[in-house]
Amino acid sequence: MTATVTPDERQADERRPNPWLRGFLLVILALFAAFWIWALFFASKEAVNRIDDRAWAERAEAICLEATEERIQLADLTRIDQAGPELIYRRAEIVDESTDILEQMLDDVVAVEPTDEKGQGIVPLWEEEYRIYLDDRRAYADTLRETGENSAFYESAVDELPISERLATFAGDNEMSTCAPPIDLSR
Repeated sequence: MTATVTPDERQADERRPNPWLRGFLLVILALFAAFWIWALFFASKEAVNRIDDRAWAERAEAICLEATEERIQLADLTRIDQAGPELIYRRAEIVDESTDILEQMLDDVVAVEPTDEKGQGIVPLWEEEYRIYLDDRRAYADTLRETGENSAFYESAVDELPISERLATFAGDNEMSTCAPPIDLSR
């Protein structure tokens, strides 16, 4: 006896997914779920830049907090969008004065080396990048004085990231938020 396939059975067979495709999709779904389970429950949550010498980080935060309070005293909230050259020159002076405070802050922070090996390795890199940022601020103040115009601040980039972002990440990872570069240049 020969089995005959009706048109309805043929259409049902055509609508059934390929078992290989179904297996492939299930493997992809299982890998996706495994990744998220690992990421949420098993992956390390420790920040990459976090150093183990917490006393060093606390000391740095205290130094940076004091420097922040000094810089806040320099703030001049005069609108500068329609300012003449004298206000632009004053802004350059404030940027220089606040950069002096930041430089002294950095000198004080790195005067004591962290006691852990990781800190001894990455703090000098952070210091080097912070000094580049300070140089960028000084160049900006010079530009303000030279042009007499309220020009934009351009900072160096490292690995295609603004240097201030890298510095702020290190500060955040080590609970030293006031050690991050100031957002407002006149502070």
